Amino acid sequence: MTKRVRAKHKIDRRLGENIWGRPKSPLNRRESRPGQHGERRSGKLSDFGQQLKAKQKLKGYYASISERQFRSLYDEASRLKGSTSEHIIGLLERRLDALVYRAKFVPTVFAARQFVSHGHVSVNGKRVTVPSYRLKVGDVIEVREKAKQLALVLEAIKSAERDVPDYVNADHNKMSASLTRIPALSDVPYPVQMEPNLVVEFYSR
Repeated sequence: MTKRVRAKHKIDRRLGENIWGRPKSPLNRRESRPGQHGERRSGKLSDFGQQLKAKQKLKGYYASISERQFRSLYDEASRLKGSTSEHIIGLLERRLDALVYRAKFVPTVFAARQFVSHGHVSVNGKRVTVPSYRLKVGDVIEVREKAKQLALVLEAIKSAERDVPDYVNADHNKMSASLTRIPALSDVPYPVQMEPNLVVEFYSR
């Protein structure tokens, strides 16, 4: 098992939820947290504990983005008019690696980050290697020619494990996709309940 896979499994077990809905999650076999004391029943979380878990879960889902990046994203969302929690989700889903994942060009969000970093994606015809690159509605992403026949891509497209959400227009023949609108929390196909409102409470303490 690779270091990256072990890290993903540890996140699932630490949070006590299969946050990516993957069939290979260790929670499908055992529900304990990692470590020698993982079998002990955990007590009821305090308000702070619930807020922290909500933050860690949302951060972890998007390939464990850094605390600095996540805090910056919250600050930006809080400056926008309307619901801060909804803006957080909208900003996360506008990340380039998130759209690569949603379009089913790769099997996991971790693979999406690496796929972008390795230069396999273009945005509006220009090669982009920054996973956090912020997309606008209508921007067209495309898998670059050399990557179109990668086994990783071909297997992800054929996988029936998840569907492309309706706010993403994906053409698997052309290996291209675009964001048709900024989704609300209820539009995003999270396998578990995400609580961005608790994330807002955590940062606004």
